[in-house]
Amino acid sequence: MSVTATTTRSRKPKNFPLYRTLPGFLRDPLREIERIGRTANGAVLRLDLGGSKPYVVTHPDDVQTVLKDESDNYVRDGVFWRPLHGLMGDSILGEGELWAKSRRVLMPVFTAKNISALTGRLADTINEAMDELVPAARDGRPVAAGAEMARIVNQTVIRVFFGEKILPPQIERLGPAFEAIATHLAFRFLLPFVPDSVPMPGDRAYREAVRVMDDVMYELVDLYRDDPGEGHDIFTALCRARTAEGSDLGDRWIRDNLVAMFATGTETTATALSWLWPLISDHPEVAARLRDEIDRVVGDGRVAPHHLQDLVYTKQVVSELLRLYPVGWLFPRMAVRTASLRGVTVKAGQALILSPYLTHRLDSVWDRPAEFDPGRFAPERTGHRHRYAYFPFGGGPHQCIGMNVFHVEAQLIIAAMLGRFRPEPLHDTPSRPRIGPTLRPEHDLELRLVPNRTPTCRKRS
Repeated sequence: MSVTATTTRSRKPKNFPLYRTLPGFLRDPLREIERIGRTANGAVLRLDLGGSKPYVVTHPDDVQTVLKDESDNYVRDGVFWRPLHGLMGDSILGEGELWAKSRRVLMPVFTAKNISALTGRLADTINEAMDELVPAARDGRPVAAGAEMARIVNQTVIRVFFGEKILPPQIERLGPAFEAIATHLAFRFLLPFVPDSVPMPGDRAYREAVRVMDDVMYELVDLYRDDPGEGHDIFTALCRARTAEGSDLGDRWIRDNLVAMFATGTETTATALSWLWPLISDHPEVAARLRDEIDRVVGDGRVAPHHLQDLVYTKQVVSELLRLYPVGWLFPRMAVRTASLRGVTVKAGQALILSPYLTHRLDSVWDRPAEFDPGRFAPERTGHRHRYAYFPFGGGPHQCIGMNVFHVEAQLIIAAMLGRFRPEPLHDTPSRPRIGPTLRPEHDLELRLVPNRTPTCRKRS
């Protein structure tokens, strides 16, 4: 569906004062944000949060201006970035010279050629992770969907990041540490104006998790900094850049980039896949088509890299998951210079918020935006869509460099899971997003994994 530009010419943004929005935010903050987005319908709006009054930008034309056309004027800085900067420093999630250097170093890891070379390792790790679910399936024990997705993703991503340089005991320490960090950041993200000196829930657990994470990261850096050896993983690439002739990079730079990439790499995939199970449970026609494709492509064998080219509908399902529930649902920016967004003056220092969650649900952009319909990402239906009507991975120079790895990993995990099991939800409980740095399901869905014992119409891999 093509985008029709909004016709507002007002030099003042549509204002949503705190006294009108506070009751809704207290009851259900995400529902209130949805209401505000529908009311503005693509117009630039000002959201009164008490301590700050950011502009909210949702129309694809304006999103393109901020993320791509004038990206040098809208930077990743300001109060909303404070919690992340405190954890990840001047890394691939920062700005300026160190961000540019991080991107140059990491980009070769994510080339199509290198991703293709890594896919075999991804598939092997995913198959091994699925093997661990067999006892639960055999005994009829329920599993928590979100927790299992996080476990599988952590094991998979760690191999891409560290190759063979990380040991199982270190892997076991990283997973819980990052979970504690994500939980704490949810509070700081929702209340970015609260100084770090003011105690918040989870502060002690957060400090301990950061200590564990630093212990693991710096131990690896000490071991491999001067002799990273061969490999095309992220850790090796960072170590080589650290020790290159004339390099002014330090161990902290390696650590910050490892944390940034690990946090985004694990949280994005695990959270997105957590939404799959309640959605296909509510849409049996999607589940049936998905299983039919995986039965036909993967058969009763183990998932492999060559299956990807034929998992066409599976890829559409993944894309639609990210449309309804984009993991990075808010992209804060700050204006460096005074500028204009379709007649609305944006002053230097002004905070802006871009929201894929709101843009992906605009009636003026999407047909039936609240419905789960993977068919909207069929090749014949995507050609006329505005480039920035759909931006779960951002855009412009800061577009996520790992988005192709995400799609490969997500498709392989779905194919491996549904190729081995038929997941059945134990409870019919609607799942709402839990607001925070990412949009996780409010409740972790419990699944019974029924083994696929009698496959039909299958071919062996």
